[in-house]
Amino acid sequence: MNRPQREAAVRRILAQTQAPLPPDLYGEAVRRGDRMLRHRRLARRVWWLLLCAAAVAFTVWAVHVHPWVEPPSQTTPPITGW
Repeated sequence: MNRPQREAAVRRILAQTQAPLPPDLYGEAVRRGDRMLRHRRLARRVWWLLLCAAAVAFTVWAVHVHPWVEPPSQTTPPITGW
């Protein structure tokens, strides 16, 4: 189909009589949209809470363990008494 034929087909489809929409369709769509937004907001807050908790846990671990300090060498015994 070329473009004019497609446009004509779409116009025919749109010109056909359509069944009336249910009266509560708008209200239901608004309720579902609000629910989706609440779920997204809750998920975003949980994600940020987990991210902050992980950052705090990592900071506490790093302060306690000192991973930036090189461990003492275990290949040579310590020299004592000289």
